[in-house]
Amino acid sequence: MGQEQSSLIDEDVQPRSLCDRTLESIAKYIKDGRAKKIVVMVGAGISTSAGIPDFRSPDTGLYANLARLELPYAEAVFDISYFRSNPLPFYTLARELYPGSYKPTISHSFIRLLSRKGLLLKLFTQNIDCLDRVAGVPAEDIVEAHGSFSSQHCIDCGKHFPDEEMAMAVSGGRVPHCKVVTCGGLVKPDIVFFGESLPASFHENTSLPAAADLCLVIGTSLSVQPFASLPSLCAEGVPRLLINLERVGGLGSRPDDVVLLGPCDTGVRKLAKALGWDEELESLWKETRAVEVDRLETPPELVITGDHTLESQINQLADDVEGTLKISQRNADQLRQYLEEDEFNGSLGQSKKINPPEVSSASLSNGPVPSKDSVNEGPSSRSTATLQRDLPGGVKPHPTKQDAGESCLEVSTASI
Repeated sequence: MGQEQSSLIDEDVQPRSLCDRTLESIAKYIKDGRAKKIVVMVGAGISTSAGIPDFRSPDTGLYANLARLELPYAEAVFDISYFRSNPLPFYTLARELYPGSYKPTISHSFIRLLSRKGLLLKLFTQNIDCLDRVAGVPAEDIVEAHGSFSSQHCIDCGKHFPDEEMAMAVSGGRVPHCKVVTCGGLVKPDIVFFGESLPASFHENTSLPAAADLCLVIGTSLSVQPFASLPSLCAEGVPRLLINLERVGGLGSRPDDVVLLGPCDTGVRKLAKALGWDEELESLWKETRAVEVDRLETPPELVITGDHTLESQINQLADDVEGTLKISQRNADQLRQYLEEDEFNGSLGQSKKINPPEVSSASLSNGPVPSKDSVNEGPSSRSTATLQRDLPGGVKPHPTKQDAGESCLEVSTASI
């Protein structure tokens, strides 16, 4: 699936299906009953107004905050090889993003409204925040291209891990492990990490855009393949509406493309007003925000909001790592002294027993914690070799630039 030509259509070229290339024409197309199978493709932009910080802003993004942990590269928090060696950074992030911390936006409610009216063929989302589910979009209408927090499994044996225990582990800052006695592997939410394949449900539904009679693309950079190519799969003559801060992905290059630049919620409200659905949408959104969702609502201690809280958590984790390193160094010094004294006594023929130093549980509770140097080198000698084998000099570019597409992630948090 490749990107189509991205040049803007000449203004003199007449639309084939629309009266003109305006939002009002899209609304008329829907009201006339010509749009009965609508595909919606969304990204992180529909969730930013919920308060979920984006990933890539230089100063306030989640990657910028996580960089304080001196990861080998910011995206390592979503790298499966690094996760196997050091899952702590991911679970620090998970406390911020876990469902229950945020409420759906009016953009999510608009998608639910399409579903309720029987017009939604399928929602393709790059987001992992589950806000579409919280908004009431039926699970069977959603393709979570990059997975989500809605389920979790052991990364070794594949055994499902109980939802309640996962919520408790995330809330308590603990790394969950498989309950199978003979396994004990790390448990990870079913989010697609770099180095993992997209879920089968994505590939099974890539034929749907070709069957759609209207395509809505909302709040996405369309920079991550293969998701980025979905709009190009819509048939020629099928109107495509982009609601986004900037023009992306070749939208605007076809005769029936309409581009509405600006915040997602603003654009969605304009469309709803043109459809005469504005009051219904506002009422539905108000209802959605008041509903407590049992499955996705988290315990009170897990409810975290705002960048400041995330920053404090990351600082705490950094302090914990530093403290653990100091403890580990003290244990190493004590052990070295013990071995030297034991060797000296042995050379004198003495049989006096010297008790080895007690190893602090803090240095063992979460497994080996890499030092500053070892973190910069990579998660382990094995995984470092893997990362360095991928690219010259061990440099790993931003995954969204990859062509293969099978290991990419755009998260909302605001795909990833």
